[in-house]
Parts: sequence; C-alpha cells; structure tokens
Amino acid sequence: MHLSEITHPNQLHGLSVYQLQQVARQIREKHLETVAKSGGHLGPGLGVVELTLALYQTLDLDRDKVIWDVGHQAYPHKLITGRYNNFHTLRQKDGIAGYLKRGESKFDHFGAGHASTSISAALGMAIARDLKGEKFKVVAVIGDGALTGGMALEAINHAGHLPRTNLMVVLNDNDMSISPNVGALSRYLNKMRLSPPMQFLSDNLEEQFKHLPFVGDSLSPELNRVKEGMKRLAVSKVGAVFEELGFTYIGPVDGHNLEELITTFQQAHSQVGPVLVHVSTTKGKGYAIAEQDQVGYHAQSPFNLATGKAIPASKPKPPSYSKVFAHTLVKLAEDNPKIVGITAAMATGTGLDKLQAKLPKQYMDVGIAEQHAVTLAGGLACEGMRPVVAIYSTFLQRAFDQVVHDVCIQNLPVFFCLDRAGIVGADGPTHQGMYDISYLRCIPNMVLMAPKDEAELQQMLVTGVNYTDGPIALRYPRGNGYGVPLMEEGWEALPIGKAEVLRQGDDLLLLGYGSMVYPAMQTAEILSEHGVEATVVNARFAKPIDDELILPLAQKIGRVVTMEEGSIMGGFGSGVAEALLDAGVVVPVMRLGVPDTLVEHAKPEESKVELGLTPSQMAERILASMPTKVSTMSRQG
Repeated sequence: MHLSEITHPNQLHGLSVYQLQQVARQIREKHLETVAKSGGHLGPGLGVVELTLALYQTLDLDRDKVIWDVGHQAYPHKLITGRYNNFHTLRQKDGIAGYLKRGESKFDHFGAGHASTSISAALGMAIARDLKGEKFKVVAVIGDGALTGGMALEAINHAGHLPRTNLMVVLNDNDMSISPNVGALSRYLNKMRLSPPMQFLSDNLEEQFKHLPFVGDSLSPELNRVKEGMKRLAVSKVGAVFEELGFTYIGPVDGHNLEELITTFQQAHSQVGPVLVHVSTTKGKGYAIAEQDQVGYHAQSPFNLATGKAIPASKPKPPSYSKVFAHTLVKLAEDNPKIVGITAAMATGTGLDKLQAKLPKQYMDVGIAEQHAVTLAGGLACEGMRPVVAIYSTFLQRAFDQVVHDVCIQNLPVFFCLDRAGIVGADGPTHQGMYDISYLRCIPNMVLMAPKDEAELQQMLVTGVNYTDGPIALRYPRGNGYGVPLMEEGWEALPIGKAEVLRQGDDLLLLGYGSMVYPAMQTAEILSEHGVEATVVNARFAKPIDDELILPLAQKIGRVVTMEEGSIMGGFGSGVAEALLDAGVVVPVMRLGVPDTLVEHAKPEESKVELGLTPSQMAERILASMPTKVSTMSRQG
C-alpha cells in the first residue's frame, strides 16, 4: 500500500509488519522531503513513525482518541489521517498547520503548541466518556522532555487516583540513556507480569493466604508488602515510580520494533485503569544527520537533504535579535558574576547556550517548567543575584501567577527577557507573542520596555541588569535586526520611562513601540508624501509611559496614533489612551496593532498584510481618518 492511498488510519488494520515497514519508509521520505523545502520540526516526527503506526493499528480511530503532546511530533499522524496530498503546504499560509489543530481534522482531538498538556486533556476525555457511559479508548502521547513539566506530573497524580478509569499514556522517551534497559529481559518481565496467571496470583494471593489455618486476617499488612514486592521484581526503577503513582507500567520497549510495539500496545489495552507504556525512540530516526545532531535538527529552516546544510540566504542578513541578546548577555555576565541566565528547556532558541558554553556556572536550564523558572529567579533575587529569565513571550504566559505572586507582589528585581514577541510566523496561534504587553502591563511594580533595533536591545539589556528597584521585562521580536552598528562595550543604561523623538511634524503624533518604531518612521514618510507631517516618538517603555514627553505633544498636535506588534486590547495603545484620559487630554486616538483575533500560521510579512500593519496600509488608514486628507491620497495613491 502506498502512503498516498491512506486517507483514514483504520486502513492500517490488517497490514503485516512488512507492509507497515514500507509505510514507515514512505512517511520518512515525505517528512524529510517536505521539511527540507519548507522548514519545520524534523527530529521529533522521524522518531515516532513506528510508534504511530503500531499504536494506530491497535485502535479504532473512528471511536478511539489519541492526544499528542505539543504536536510537532505528530507529522506522521497527519500523513495517515488524510493530509498526505496537502502536506507540501506545511506551515504555509492557508496550508497544513505545524501543530495539531482541532479545526483541521476530526483526528486532531486536542490542539497544542505548549508542552505537558496531553495527559490532562486525555484524562478529561476519559472521565467524560465514563460519565456518559460510552466505550472508547483514550491515549496520550507525551515526550520525556514534556514530562518535566509540572502540569504533566499533576495529571499523572490525578489519574493514578482513578483506578477504574481506563487511560493509556505513551511515554516517548528519546533519551539514549534509557536504551540499555531495552531488551529481552524487559520484554520477558512484562510478559510475565501481565500474563493472566501472574495477574491471578497477584490479585488472589492475599485471599488464598487468609484461608490457611491460624492465619486469617492477621498477616494482611505483611502480605500486602509481599504483593508489592512481587510487582517490584517485574518493573524497572522508573517503572516503580509510576506504579507507586497508581499506573500499570509497561516498558521500556523498542520504539522502532513494530512487532514488539504492536504486542505491547495490545497488552496495554487489556489492562484496567491507567497504564503507562514506556517507549524508547531515537530522535531523527532514519536520517543519519539528524540522529547525530538531535538538538540542531529538532527543527530546521529549509535545507539541502543530501548534506543537511541550511540553504544560504541570497545575501547576508544582520544578526538576529536572539544572537545579539546572547552575545551581549555573555559580555555583561563576564563582568558581573551575579548575573544568572535561566531557560526553560530553550537554551538554543533563546541563545543562552552561548552563556552555558562560556560561563556554565551562571547558566541554568530548569526543563519545561516555566513556573519553576520564575519562582527560582525570585529566590535568586532575594539573595542578591541578578536573574535573567529568558523565555519566549508565548511560554511566559504559563507562569503568569508566579510573575504576579512570587515576583511582582514582593517587588523582586527579576529581569524577564521575552524572545519571539509579536508575530512569529509559521508556528501559528500557539506561538504568536501577542499578549505579553497586556498581561504584564496590568501588574503593579512591573516595568516594560522594547527596543527599536538591535543596538537599543543592547542598551536595554544593560538597563535591565542594572535595575534593582523591582521586576523589569524586555520584549524583542523573532528574526533579524536592521544591521545597525553594535557596540562591544561601553553600553549605557537608559533612564526608566523615557522616550525619544525621532521626527518632527505638526499634523500627527505617531507613537511606535519596539518593533513598530521603524515601520512608524516609514509610515511617516508615506504620510509626508500626501501632505501630512508626523512627529514620530520611539516610546521605549510601555510602562511607565513617558507622560512628560507624550502628553504635551498630544495636546499640541491634537491627533495620536499608536503602533505595536501585539494585542491592542490592554496593550501599549491602551496605556497611552488611559494616560491621556487620566490627564484630561481629549484628542482622537487611533490604536494600530493586532485586533481581537488569532493570528494563523503564515510568513510574518503575510500576516502583517492580512492585519493591515504594513506602512502603506497604516498610512492609508490614518489618512482615511483625517477627512481633509482623504481626497489627496485617493488622487495620488
């Protein structure tokens, strides 16, 4: 059977192991071919091909539900659930999403872009199933990295207290330290422990001893310990932990042996209550280059499939904001041993791997545990350290309570550096950094800033490291800077809450924040061509707003436009409008940003066109709001 003929996962039923191996080969070929052209997550999906095929052969996917954690490991799932013919549109505008998406397929039962959610969602579905008296299987697939997230452990703890609720958790473990445990002994112990005779013996041991003369109930506690001891003989140290938490543990099992996987999943389906199947896989399996560099090939931009090398840009680009952040932080940390960089399993993405390489004692990776990262930083700050918490904007959402409760209420000097703020592109709604301005601006004691370019990012890093009066947050976008000159030393801190005027004009006040400052300047030039002269201000700070500069300008000019790359609800523009209202400055205010909508996966420039956030579009909207200028643009535009 060719992969293109599979439009429903139930078509895997009845296929031989050899036939499944052929399908697996085709999945890897299509996976590699597509990601090499469009970019995307590579290693995770390649590692779960056999796991997916074996699991789906043992399920009825018209009824049963599989919940994939995160979703970037679910490319094989997409390829056998009716999306083969459109898979070439992966992560492109109006194409196949890079993560699971409920609206995309009936087989995507729960959308996710953040890790550690699958067990909670699956348990909720299993409980709902039982409450409604329905009969179907629920399986959560979670990686060993995602298992470090507290939410996953909370879900395991809950599920373990529901001994009659059938739920299967598949632990996709691609940590190679597990591989020695995979072998005949593990398979034999699982076979023995799960066989009907062993189940009978374990379940009835106490009852049989009760009928012995002179014993009765007197040895019940001791016999319970005997039962538990027998069980422990049949599980690994890892398994004993899950067994203690109330799960039946099976594994480790070779995640690339289809026959073994199918047998194991069938055994797991026959158990009552929560079951954890521990599957050992190789990230990047089937593509040697990815197997050898599992970190680098977790996700890739378009690359040459033969060499594994990224396809070079047509012309050199300025350094990315992440690289400038990393380079500058390392320089600062070399001079200040109190600086400690903290990441939540995103060392490479945030650039903190550079700090780890140069100053390992001043670097911490806490795993997928953003809540812990923030409160840990609070504890470090209490003892006089300078914690720098580098987390993507979308992931800091997960630690909102810790930001409020553990940092801001106590006014601790924690420095939050929010990478990927704003429109991020192909990863879609789960990864867009839309809300950090809104969710941080409302918290007392917090200071918010954003640079107009990479040189100002350096200054703001100095500002944040030196600020000791309380928490401070810095947001910066994904992608490359503008190529402005960078400094190697001698950076100066910015005065807190002070903006700067970049351009003078009497007709309009344009207030740009962060990544929208340069577009504000471009917009002003377009407006000038149509007879409207704008004053452009680089706000620098969303909190505190520079009232001393902005309020008089707004009063004098009489018309204000704010620009931000984030949600306009509660964002920078809202802060400006509130400041004007509170000061009694009643002037027209137009807020340009992301409206109350989800930004789907697309190239950032495509999303900006759709949102009306290009300079020409913004200039047109501004002119349309100025009646005396509308006819001018319509004639000249």
